[in-house]
Amino acid sequence: MTEPDLCIYTIGHSNLSFDAFVALLTDQDAPISTVVDVRSAPYSRFAPHFNRPSLDAGLRERGIDYRFAGDDLGGRPTDPTCYFNGQVPDGKADYLHLVNYPEVSRRPWFGTGLDRLLEIAANRPTAIMCSEEDPTKCHRHHLIAKALVDRGIAVWHIRKDGSLEPASFREAALQSTLF
Repeated sequence: MTEPDLCIYTIGHSNLSFDAFVALLTDQDAPISTVVDVRSAPYSRFAPHFNRPSLDAGLRERGIDYRFAGDDLGGRPTDPTCYFNGQVPDGKADYLHLVNYPEVSRRPWFGTGLDRLLEIAANRPTAIMCSEEDPTKCHRHHLIAKALVDRGIAVWHIRKDGSLEPASFREAALQSTLF
């Protein structure tokens, strides 16, 4: 499935204020009108305005739709066979290096979540959101953006300074062939 005109944005809320976060969403050429939350656990101890109920209410007050997709597109799957060691970690863990993303991308629930995301994005400017500001340290780049790019979808990461960075996997592929 290739949709060359379709573009999906990604953003990490980090420690931004709610107003700064909304400004990043609305300052785009095509202001974001839907945020799809891809956190497995949609809560923040350090930034409670990004807890699912508060975020949903706050975005809706600003005219931005909120959708939760952490069950299908989250970076912490509950299936132990999605981890390199065959075990779901307890508590704080380095999920980025423990989760087998190629395995997750083959799961039917992930494909269903990706299809839902594409349906949403086909109708309105959409950003997937996680907590990590740097996309290279987040599953939204290594799992979701990769799957989208593989389908021919343009993916742009919205960075904290307002810049846009294209999701690119060419350099990583070149590096992996060198070793």
